[in-house]
Amino acid sequence: MKRTIMTTAIAGISLVALTACGGAAPTTGPDSAGGSSGGDKLTIWNWGDADEAAAAYTEDVTAAFQEEHPDVDVEIVNQPFDQYYTLLGSAVEAGTGPDLALYNGGTQLKSRADSLVPITEELADLQDQLAGWPAFERDGETYSAPTFLQGFPIYFNKALFDEAGLDPAAPPTTWDELSAACEQILAKTDASCFALGNKEGLGIEFFLSGFGSGVFTPEEYDAWIDGERDWTSDHATQILQMWADSAADGWYNDGANSTAMFNDSFDIFSAGDSAMVVALMSGTAHWKQFDEFLGDDLGFMMPVTANDGTTIALPAEGGIGYGILNEDKKDLGVDWIRASVDHDALAAYSLAGGQITSDTTIELDTDIASANEIVAELPGSKPLLHTALSADALDLLHRLGQQLLNGDVTVDEAASKLAASEG
Repeated sequence: MKRTIMTTAIAGISLVALTACGGAAPTTGPDSAGGSSGGDKLTIWNWGDADEAAAAYTEDVTAAFQEEHPDVDVEIVNQPFDQYYTLLGSAVEAGTGPDLALYNGGTQLKSRADSLVPITEELADLQDQLAGWPAFERDGETYSAPTFLQGFPIYFNKALFDEAGLDPAAPPTTWDELSAACEQILAKTDASCFALGNKEGLGIEFFLSGFGSGVFTPEEYDAWIDGERDWTSDHATQILQMWADSAADGWYNDGANSTAMFNDSFDIFSAGDSAMVVALMSGTAHWKQFDEFLGDDLGFMMPVTANDGTTIALPAEGGIGYGILNEDKKDLGVDWIRASVDHDALAAYSLAGGQITSDTTIELDTDIASANEIVAELPGSKPLLHTALSADALDLLHRLGQQLLNGDVTVDEAASKLAASEG
């Protein structure tokens, strides 16, 4: 059953499209045939629009920008996401980079902040209106404004819970309860317990951020985000062990290490072939998309408690935003970034695409229960653990996550390698 989404003055939430579509296809502004009439030009890279709602958002942002700058020729170049940061890095190094580029918040932006223009003062007036700033800040400077929030909710299929003899109204709240639920699901249904696509090694970052608040104490969690972490500590090795054990216990679909996360693994969940999935709140694999397939059978659950002394929190933070690469185009770049968080553009995208936006003056008005439950947990949300890692550590985590899934490396070996990568 498909339901409608409406917006009133729509409250703040937002997510981020982690995936991309399309090759390097340039899209220009209104005067693309002959160029602007003697005006300036702004070249912007992103990874394309995942659907019609995303394309409409890009058009709205462009229109908002060109209300202020009608003579500026806007050229948007869509690069393939799987090569995006490689292509961007090569272009920047060669001096042929764009004026602005779209970045994932956290590691991807922070590791490249040296090539970006700080715009802390220019966006100061938006601080109270938007949520998710820490993902776009480094060393006291702000490099972008969050357009949407990204987070890793756990979704579940109520019908499969019922088939397995579980209570859909009371999903697991502890790791032991989750383990027992997976045993029942595997024994009494034809579904896997969790859908997983780990071909790119992304599964372990979803697992780490998705379940981390139930493993680490609040103090450990905050220290991790601040860069004070020890991969060989009891709780860090515990979460690696939980990842390895969940694979050894058969929680995932066959061939998880050869299954693409986007969007093959999420299609497994949508099709009713897995009972749970750690997914997104963004432009793909979100509550609205899953609702189109599962309807009233779609459920949302919080992370589970693995240890005493933890505080369960929804993992969520700023997801994507544009950064300025060309100091000479700073003023135009700031205006483009401000257009990207235009209230009407974000509200329309929330309505059409199921986005949870960074604008806290926007309210999500829908009868889809999982959406409202996610929104209700946002005030207590915590940043994503994996985005605090360095780019090298994150790449290593991906590789080790695949090896742990196959049993090709021990937890202690993985922890030691991760500790060395950040030492």
